[in-house]
Amino acid sequence: MTITQVDLRSDTVTKPTPQMRNAMANAEVGDDLYREDPTVAKLEAIYAERVGKEAALFVPSGVMANQIAIRCHAQPGSWVAAGRYQHVVVFEYGGSARNAGTTFYLLDDESGSFGGEAIQEATSSQGYWDVQFSLICLENTHMPSGGRIWPIERLESVRQAAGGLAIHMDGARLFNAEVASGVAAATFASYADSVMTCVSKGLAAPVGSLLAGSSEFIERARYERGVLGGQMRQVGVLAAAGIVALETMVDRLAEDHARARHLSEAVKARFGSYVGEDYLPETNIIVFDHPQADAISTYLNSQGVLVNPIGPRKLRFVTHKDVDDSQLDYAYKVIVDIPDDL
Repeated sequence: MTITQVDLRSDTVTKPTPQMRNAMANAEVGDDLYREDPTVAKLEAIYAERVGKEAALFVPSGVMANQIAIRCHAQPGSWVAAGRYQHVVVFEYGGSARNAGTTFYLLDDESGSFGGEAIQEATSSQGYWDVQFSLICLENTHMPSGGRIWPIERLESVRQAAGGLAIHMDGARLFNAEVASGVAAATFASYADSVMTCVSKGLAAPVGSLLAGSSEFIERARYERGVLGGQMRQVGVLAAAGIVALETMVDRLAEDHARARHLSEAVKARFGSYVGEDYLPETNIIVFDHPQADAISTYLNSQGVLVNPIGPRKLRFVTHKDVDDSQLDYAYKVIVDIPDDL
């Protein structure tokens, strides 16, 4: 078998489309610090409308968007309620403790979400302890559980249980949730006070994320972006790709979801006892536990199927626009034929 390279590590490896490159080359620009970049302003307006918020802010990364949101919503020394496997907890370098002086109160999100009862149980401790809650963080889609979508009824229950607490939605892959569920991104975002989305993952722009909320929130967020060193100048050359991403790349996410479902058949054929016969990814991410995750990853990489474990026992495969059907067929065969004696 001829070795082909198939990159299933993440949808962050996507390359910008020719239309994006052309838009970048011809972008009208200005100094964004002075709010003079018309392309950035257009991108922010498009995103704010898509998620049903008053205003939005373009930032270099999803991590920065989340960290800005925490700095805006949470008081230093307070608790932030979040799922124990969420990106803000596991993959942001302890940023909230360093950037906002907050501590996470960890909730069980192994299934991909939690409900209002978890919030009620957590916040009931405030009457006995001195530390107070100031924020709830959600992740939709929930990457560590395999790109699962937050059920609307759970979002409703969290919103009801939140009382006066702010809610921030890490919607790095929010449009995957929209396409797979048929629920508008704005509907998901309506249960949160702020929401962020990456245009540099499945939407294939080269750089950037957007953070949205009320006009007042975004004014504060603009200040906090500067505090974190995220002020940008003639950044319309990047925002232009983001506009193309939002206008042309959302609907095609369905292709990634279909390919993930196809690839899951190989995973079930080889690792059925670990994933279950009924396993079916909801979006573009396959995640499952296996005691030999590192050895399996090493073998797959040696065969040109690039994957990333996301924990000591946790394997992940991510489909995206730069994995076509022929590459997927190759990965399928390699996965099915993984030897037992690794």
